[in-house]
Amino acid sequence: MLFRDPVTNPSRLTKTISVLALSISLAACGGEQAQNGATTGVASPGAATDTTATAPGKLDLGGNVRLNGAGATFPAPLYQTWFQALTQKYPNLQVNYQPVGSGAGIEQFTKGLVDFGASDVAMKDEEIKKVPNGVILLPMTAGSIVLAYNLPGVDQLKLPRDVYTGIFLGTIKSWNDPKIAAANPGAKLPNTPITVVHRAEGSGTTGVFTQHLSAINPEWKSKVGSGKTVNWPAGQLAAKGNDGVTAQIQQTQGSIGYVEYAYAKNSKLNFAALQNKANQFVAPSDESAAKTLESVNLPENLRAFITDPEGAESYPIVTYTWILAYKKYPDAVKAKAMEAMIEYGLTEGQKVAPQLGYIPLPESVVKKVAAAADAISPDYKIAVGGSSGGPSASK
Repeated sequence: MLFRDPVTNPSRLTKTISVLALSISLAACGGEQAQNGATTGVASPGAATDTTATAPGKLDLGGNVRLNGAGATFPAPLYQTWFQALTQKYPNLQVNYQPVGSGAGIEQFTKGLVDFGASDVAMKDEEIKKVPNGVILLPMTAGSIVLAYNLPGVDQLKLPRDVYTGIFLGTIKSWNDPKIAAANPGAKLPNTPITVVHRAEGSGTTGVFTQHLSAINPEWKSKVGSGKTVNWPAGQLAAKGNDGVTAQIQQTQGSIGYVEYAYAKNSKLNFAALQNKANQFVAPSDESAAKTLESVNLPENLRAFITDPEGAESYPIVTYTWILAYKKYPDAVKAKAMEAMIEYGLTEGQKVAPQLGYIPLPESVVKKVAAAADAISPDYKIAVGGSSGGPSASK
């Protein structure tokens, strides 16, 4: 695996992901790890043949190609599985992805230090203008952000909107606060302080979470606001990456923090059911996240900010997560390789998403993303079939 963020705990999540990936015959490491490097060989006519993920196929790139990417930790377990499987399918194509956080990923992408970036929040207009070769924003998967907590004896916590905002504002300080107790009759809530855990670095997960808090609470919006980094009113503990926050919650009794669903689920953390816009308490799940996506119309520029979704069954904090590709690649071979990588994620890669805690893209979104990505290279035609996750057609 290519995870290189330091974590407080040896990552139980990584082991879980590996087992899941092996169980679907997708996670054998496909050759040498990619290092920061460029294409070897010269592009020549031709394209991929139709193959399965477990049998090597032909992708004519004129030699071995390594793509380097960096960014969000949110989709990292899924992307790592995709990229390993992609190398199994096309041994001449390797992808090195560094989960350094959305903020660092956007910075490296903007400076041209990587071949692609990744972010849990769509780039803003002012950020896009700074990229010399232009940007195509490609939502590749979606997932929920959950409020995971460490509170022995309390397994099914419900948190109203004003309560979880109050916790992160620092106005609700104890687990037996009357507002928490009122929403959880019969729960054995201890008289212990609430320890808030947040991200230490610039993070798209932070951006999505604080956008949601700003949308539902005027006090949060005026005092704290939203962004990949904010000044936390009640941030006692900080950790790097979703894996770091997960580990910190595991180790700290009485803590609560925001993490991506897959990390919390695979680490067996408890997470709260949250009150949504329709005043219903909804637990994070594949089904409730899918309901949220159904309520959102993805615009032509593929940038959607789901701050407070409609729908009685919608989980309130769900986001797409984007791969950031250049509109123009000086290296035609890398442009072609990028399209092959994106096609894999939109087809065979979507089948893996639910097993790792992510939401497959709706078919209409897959088609929009494929059409946008197909402009990257004139030498490759992305085929996504008739439905999300369908097999790739021959080129």
